[in-house]
Amino acid sequence: MEKLLSSDTHALDVLAQPLIDRELQLMNAYWRACNYLSVGMIYLKDNPLLREPLTSEHIKQRLLGHWGASPALSFVWVHLNRMIVKHDLDMIFVAGPGHGAPGVLGPAYLEGTYSELYPDKSEDAEGMQKFFKQFSFPGQIGSHVTPETPGSIHEGGELGYSLSHAYGMAFDNPDLIVACVVGDGEAETGPLATSWHSNKFMNPVRDGAVLPILNLNGYKIANPTVLSRISHDELKALFVGYGYTPIFVEGSEPAEMHQKMAAALDQAIDVIRGEQRASREANRALRLRWPMIVLRSPKGWTGPKEINGHKIEGSWRSHQVPFSEVRGNPATLKLLEDWLRSYQPEELFDEHGTLIPELRELAPHGARRMSANLHANGGLLRKPLRLPDFRRYAVDVPSRGTVMYENTKPLGEFLRDIIRSNPTTFRMFGPDETASNRLQAVYDASKKTWLADTLPEDADGGELAPDGRVMEILSEHTLIGWQEGYLLTGRHGFFHTYEAFAHVIDSMINQHAKWLDIAKHHVPWRAPVASENILLSSTVWRQDHNGFSHQDPGFIDLITNKSPSVTRVYLPPDANTLLSVIDHCLRSTDYINVIVADKQKHLQFTTIDEAAIHCAKGLGIWPRASTDAGEEPDVVLASCGDVSTMEALAAAAILRERVPDLKLRFVNVVDLFRLQPSSEHPHGSTERESDSLFTTDKPIIFNFHGYPWLIHKLMYRFKGHPNLHVRGYKEKGNINTPLELAMLNETSRFHLVIDVIDRVPKLRTRAAHLKDEMRNTIIDNMRYAHEHGVDRPEIVDWVWPY
Repeated sequence: MEKLLSSDTHALDVLAQPLIDRELQLMNAYWRACNYLSVGMIYLKDNPLLREPLTSEHIKQRLLGHWGASPALSFVWVHLNRMIVKHDLDMIFVAGPGHGAPGVLGPAYLEGTYSELYPDKSEDAEGMQKFFKQFSFPGQIGSHVTPETPGSIHEGGELGYSLSHAYGMAFDNPDLIVACVVGDGEAETGPLATSWHSNKFMNPVRDGAVLPILNLNGYKIANPTVLSRISHDELKALFVGYGYTPIFVEGSEPAEMHQKMAAALDQAIDVIRGEQRASREANRALRLRWPMIVLRSPKGWTGPKEINGHKIEGSWRSHQVPFSEVRGNPATLKLLEDWLRSYQPEELFDEHGTLIPELRELAPHGARRMSANLHANGGLLRKPLRLPDFRRYAVDVPSRGTVMYENTKPLGEFLRDIIRSNPTTFRMFGPDETASNRLQAVYDASKKTWLADTLPEDADGGELAPDGRVMEILSEHTLIGWQEGYLLTGRHGFFHTYEAFAHVIDSMINQHAKWLDIAKHHVPWRAPVASENILLSSTVWRQDHNGFSHQDPGFIDLITNKSPSVTRVYLPPDANTLLSVIDHCLRSTDYINVIVADKQKHLQFTTIDEAAIHCAKGLGIWPRASTDAGEEPDVVLASCGDVSTMEALAAAAILRERVPDLKLRFVNVVDLFRLQPSSEHPHGSTERESDSLFTTDKPIIFNFHGYPWLIHKLMYRFKGHPNLHVRGYKEKGNINTPLELAMLNETSRFHLVIDVIDRVPKLRTRAAHLKDEMRNTIIDNMRYAHEHGVDRPEIVDWVWPY
């Protein structure tokens, strides 16, 4: 490896040519077939084999560009096929460049996989015509490698995530090589730039390998790319600095480029397999300088050189729609026809429109085809987790609302034993916050993966090990990318982060939700994958020293905007409900489960059996805090979230003592989507359920963990909504005590009591003294917090008194 690193990568130009003439001819012909299909699906509606002159009626009404990266993608695919056949490799393909679907769809069709999964797209002229017409056509498939595309596992609609996904796929897959083509436009994104560091976490003993291939074609939509406009030496130094051994393949003449690419892949695969073999024989995990390839080729390679006086191949215009005048301009139509005919389809397909046998033999067979590799449909490989009984980790609650405990600490013990029971199929992901989020018990089962340099002091609590299963890097983008790649290839994961900073991955979660939704409802051949489980801790209400910057509960708002068939949100109020929720989430498939639970000590409200029943219902009445048994309530006091529930219970206790004849119903919500109508979400409530629980005519005071308007959004269709009054976080806060923060946002027990007095008609004048007392108490507690820096002892030490 060091020899490869120190050598002049330009030496590839003078290496012996690895392809003999006939092999070169066949590979180039196969690539021509790929490119012909790519152009055809972009521009042709019919006349698939050009058996008659091209007319405007043959052209799609929706003329598209999307050609720029396609020839490079299919070029790489053809050469990877050669390596798969030569070495019997287990390999999958990740397409990072935007709008790169034509460069993947063509090879998938030529390998026969497409026709196997979509029999109407048969391997003949009729099937080819349907194959062409469906591309980027209403009601059909998109221009990215969407879930409908065989062999795809990374959508690529939003750029930046290909490499982190690829590394996630390779973890714990020792025989798998993931070839990841990174677009040079994509390489400018923050998530992609950080994910180059994933090589410091690859263990050659137990993991597979990622072969990054930077597709340096020079342009984005209408601009040059940064990496294409720096010198060769600077580019080489960049990737050497990232810890790779870069191999450059540069040029535009097909025959020469085929030889260079074949030589580069021969070197890269030999190094990968050799280093893995040596590491495994010695059972020694060292950080390696893995090879990567820089493929510099023209954008729109093999396309028209020029149209109407404008450069196309090697220009940003090949990303656009160069044939916009094709319908009304015979000269432009002729140019399109000449382009298509330049691939000589009559030499590639027989009279029926089927790829000729000599070319068919170039591709791998069966599951060795990248378009049919089982890892790219990971649900087929998924096995359920071996889960211990979550009840074993329960917090003992002899008296409800009097025991204090860190809610996430038992979860750490539960996860510890999950790691032990699933040593090759489960990993934890989080940005340097495992201990901070009180999950440190996992270190008893596994350390943090680390193959970079270590120092003597790391042995004193650093918890680092090359074979760790706890993945930490201070990039939520990279972490969630790793987890998604891990899940999509059939394994299981758990991600945790601080609540306020989950917004960093908003877009990634958007993309994963869309992938799951399409795969679940529109691609029947895709098997279910394990759910993406996300714990948000260090929550908004316990940011005493971090202040305003760490106060944002809005990630759950984002989740509620996604497809209801793939999203779930849980806010367990204590440790035992958290255990029950996590157990359920880890057993589920094809969801994004978001769980909100703070890491600090909180009162414990439910025994483990009560927790299991309460979580199974998702919401319900807490009789111990209610005073309306057998009667119609005067008011419903509801809560959702740990701190919100405690404050609501404290308010209920005040009302029970001071207004003993008030008929109060206390409702707690764990499953947020139970608040929606069942017509809108699978977990939603029927109208009868909501009317019975919340009433249709009584005031509902709802204390919520997040932004208050979210509850209105969810419940607005129910009859009781006009009586709904929600308290939640309103962007009020800074460096505050817990009670002070609650008071600033009007979610404190005192504000809730005032709200009940204001909303219950018989209390408005009768309880005026109590209301005034609550106002005085608010002022007094504010003053105390500012004078002493803490809340009053009776607040800090409060327990449920009944």
